[in-house]
Amino acid sequence: MDVGGGTKMGGVTSVMDDRAGAAVALQRGDFAGAVALLRSHLADHADPEARLELAQLLVLGDELDEPRHHLTLAVQEFTQGGLPRRAAVAASRLGFLYGGFGSPVAARPWFARAWRLLEGQGPCLELGWVAVADVGCNVDDPATLQERADLALDLARRFGDTTLEAKALADGGLALVEQGRVEEGMSRIDEALALVISGATGDPLFTGLTVCSFFSACACVGDLSRMQAWTELLRTARLIGDHGIPVLTSHCSSVYGHLLCTVGQWGEAESVLEGAYAMAEGMTFSKRIHAVTALAELRTLQGRLDEAEELLLGCDHYLEALIPYAKLHLARGDFELAAGVTRRGLRLLGADRVRRVDLLSVLVEASLAQGDLATATTAARELGDIVAVTELPTLAAEGRFAAARVSAAAGDVDAALAELDRALAALGDIDLPLTRAKIHVELARLQAGVDRGAAIAEARAAAAIHARLASPMPPEASTVLSQLGVGDGLRAPGVRRARLCRTGSRWTFCCDTQTFHLRDTKGLWYLAELISHPGVERHVFDLVALTDPADAEGLAVRRALGDAGPVLDGRAKDAYRRRLEQLREQAEDAQALGDDDGAVRLEAEIDALVAELARAMGIGGRDRRLSAGAEKARLNVTRALR
Repeated sequence: MDVGGGTKMGGVTSVMDDRAGAAVALQRGDFAGAVALLRSHLADHADPEARLELAQLLVLGDELDEPRHHLTLAVQEFTQGGLPRRAAVAASRLGFLYGGFGSPVAARPWFARAWRLLEGQGPCLELGWVAVADVGCNVDDPATLQERADLALDLARRFGDTTLEAKALADGGLALVEQGRVEEGMSRIDEALALVISGATGDPLFTGLTVCSFFSACACVGDLSRMQAWTELLRTARLIGDHGIPVLTSHCSSVYGHLLCTVGQWGEAESVLEGAYAMAEGMTFSKRIHAVTALAELRTLQGRLDEAEELLLGCDHYLEALIPYAKLHLARGDFELAAGVTRRGLRLLGADRVRRVDLLSVLVEASLAQGDLATATTAARELGDIVAVTELPTLAAEGRFAAARVSAAAGDVDAALAELDRALAALGDIDLPLTRAKIHVELARLQAGVDRGAAIAEARAAAAIHARLASPMPPEASTVLSQLGVGDGLRAPGVRRARLCRTGSRWTFCCDTQTFHLRDTKGLWYLAELISHPGVERHVFDLVALTDPADAEGLAVRRALGDAGPVLDGRAKDAYRRRLEQLREQAEDAQALGDDDGAVRLEAEIDALVAELARAMGIGGRDRRLSAGAEKARLNVTRALR
């Protein structure tokens, strides 16, 4: 197996039955067999190449300790054997491993060591592999990512390594997309995927990272059709799906779900994202970050803010989480924190124009809500500069919308209306209904005092979009429509109905022409009671009484005992959130200055605060209460429902 490119270590490539068998096992997709054979080989041989191969297979299985052990020894053995290039590859794999398990402070020195080991070595494949050792979407600045990808691509083609070529094409394509050069970037990514589908890339880990960059690029620009087309081919090649690599399958579903959110298909998005989240459980956080952030963003759109916070808790050092975090704070009305998170994200993003637009849009809204017109104007001006040099109509629409909001706040309604008209024109025929509805609502709000008839027409257009999507309107949009006498009571066509009823000792579930019969359980009693009263909170003891009415007196006593209040009250949680944001900024400053010891201390304090917040949150992000007599009942009811 040629893992990471380069020449095998001299003196170690004699007859090795176990290693040869591992290569055969890997070719037929038997990862467990390949791992077993490599372990057997290493029991009798000090072989750093085999350690490198084994570590990469174990990383696919989401292990940390054993691959870390083998990679550390591989760095030592390669160095002692006078092979600094191979030692550099092993060191870069350690950096990737630490970063993947959520420890960027530990990852940095290993990447730095890899580059130092290659000093004075001249052009070589190992230089290319170190350049693209990390996951493309983990590199904050796309200009840096592109520079490294271009270096790796030149070396891959010079030395004929198609696996490295595919990884470099995909990373470089992602970097171009993030900078707004969409057609050029997607062209590179298509070429990379063609190599993957053809079977020219033999390394499963780096094949996966190549596909990961494709998914990330689709998420950046909302390219649902391209994502669907390649997904079918990737399923056929068994890279994703039931027999694919789990992390890829989860990432694919997360991106698909996120794109469904952007086109307003929230029902399908919820099903897809919950499946991706369940699939990612047990993986390292870096491998499930896409599922977590996509589901959190949907929960924010749905107004389920506590659940969104519970999902995002502790992952705000990942760049992918900063946009959903900022949107969560904005939705919660915590405009100071929303602005703080966006400013931190903007410092980290470098030349990433696509994600800058999202963060700048949040900054505009947060600043306007705080009455800070100057900051909002500056952010809108930067948005305008980005729109002027990108190819994406979606970014143009967001930039125009932000400019309109600032003009309206400054009292120039005519300029605001003109910008909103340009925003609609920028969208053209692109199916982004929620963005379109947002623009119509703002047009209705601004025209209400100028031309009521035009305002009502815009309000009806927004209501029709939400009715078609069967998605709820944001509260502020509903207020505008209500003031204009336009209800949001339009109903989406083709609504399906389901029925759950009890007959004798069995339950019957019907939907359309399908019918299922289920045995009687406590969980079904609880479920029937909950869905028969949608939107109504029920105390857990009320549910328990349904299946155990004889214990009414005991339930009354336990209810009367009450509890000692929440673990953390609202003021304490708010203080924790602000302290976490301060510590995160300090930790990033320490890393930028090379103060690794200081960064480690700050990360430890961050972890302690996150643990306290997590301890205070129950299921769905609700407050967990001290000494709750209902806690045991809640656990039992939850178990029965599941």
